[in-house]
Amino acid sequence: MGDLLDRGLAFLDDQRHKHMSRTVVYQRGAEAKEVLATVGRTEFEQADDAGLIHRVESRDFLVRAADLDLGAGPILPRAGDQVRETVGAQVFVYEVNAPGGQPPFRYSDPYRRVLRVHTKHIGTES
Repeated sequence: MGDLLDRGLAFLDDQRHKHMSRTVVYQRGAEAKEVLATVGRTEFEQADDAGLIHRVESRDFLVRAADLDLGAGPILPRAGDQVRETVGAQVFVYEVNAPGGQPPFRYSDPYRRVLRVHTKHIGTES
C-alpha cells in the first residue's frame, strides 16, 4: 500500500509547484540556474544584549531539493548564495542568509523534497 502521508504530501507538492510558483534564478558564484519557487516568509526573534526581543522577517523561497542542481548534482543552499527574482522590469536580489546563527535553509517536509531557503533583500536592479 505504501506510505499514505508520503503520497499525500507528494500530491500537495505537485499542486504547489504547478500553481503557486514563479521562476527565479539561484546563483552561487558564477554558476546560476532558473528554478521554480514559491515565495514565503519566516519571522525570526532575537534577543539583544539588553534582553530586548527583535523580530526579523526573511523572504523565503521554497524550491524542490532535486531542482537545485548547478551541474554536479543537487546542492544545499549556503549563506552568500543569491536568489534573483524578476518582477516587471526590476530584478530583486536576495542573499541566502538567516539571522542569529540560524541555518540558511530548512526542509519543508519530512521527506526532504522541498527546501525553504531564507534570504534577505540586498539590492534591486533595473
